Amino acid sequence: MNRIKEVLEEKGIKQTWLAEKLGKSYNMVNGYVQNRQQPRLEILNEIADILNVDVRELIISNKEK
Repeated sequence: MNRIKEVLEEKGIKQTWLAEKLGKSYNMVNGYVQNRQQPRLEILNEIADILNVDVRELIISNKEK
């Protein structure tokens, strides 16, 4: 699970803009945002760089708190 959707909403960024910056199709990015598929670690790092956030902000931990 990831928090890409939440971070995009917080920053007021559209999926189409992120897809363009990543060089990926809108459908691919939409799959990431809707958690239908998970990006590879390299892509997750690239998304974090583009959104100017720590990569850990994009991940939902499975650990109990």
